[in-house]
Amino acid sequence: MAHKSYLAEALQDYVLDNWLREPAILTRLREETASHPRAGFQIPPDQGQLMALLVQLIGAKNCLEIGVYTGYSSLSVALVLPDDGHLVACDVNEEYTSMARRYWAEAGVAAKIDLYLRPAVETLDWLLAEGGEDSYDFAFIDADKASYPAYVERVHQLLRPGGVMLIDNVLWHGRLIDPSVQDEDTVALRALNASLHGDDRFDLALIPIGDGVTIARKR
Repeated sequence: MAHKSYLAEALQDYVLDNWLREPAILTRLREETASHPRAGFQIPPDQGQLMALLVQLIGAKNCLEIGVYTGYSSLSVALVLPDDGHLVACDVNEEYTSMARRYWAEAGVAAKIDLYLRPAVETLDWLLAEGGEDSYDFAFIDADKASYPAYVERVHQLLRPGGVMLIDNVLWHGRLIDPSVQDEDTVALRALNASLHGDDRFDLALIPIGDGVTIARKR
């Protein structure tokens, strides 16, 4: 199975067989990405479906994505946005996102997505400077883990009250509970998880899908 899961493979297959409703264009994007040298960056399809449902449940129109890769998560969101919906997508890699652009165009959603190829902190700071505070409905964070705390603080400012933020890889393949693992990304994720636990600015839940997803609703 190309994507990561904490479920046994047979049970994960059962989940996908019985709950996944994946548009054909997302299937093709996922299958093409599976042959990529960095295929492990790909979110699993059930996670993409969860994101799309949350976007619909909260009636999101203005969305943020930090970390695009080949575009599966952004396409999942853009496909369910209303005609006047908008997604600001942040990444630094032209090669990876060229695949994303191709699929956005094929799906007819390219006009809904603005891609900024520069460090995400720069784009988020620019959005705040342009008056974006409290104006976004939904955000997904799935980029360099050491920068997660900086992303979360800026996204909190950009989200409206009641807006929802998803943070990917918060279980980090189980490394977080191994005290011998002290690399920068792992240390940053440990600190973020501990900080969010006591952060009364958010309502909080963990979904053990993929590599663990935190759902944080701005109060």
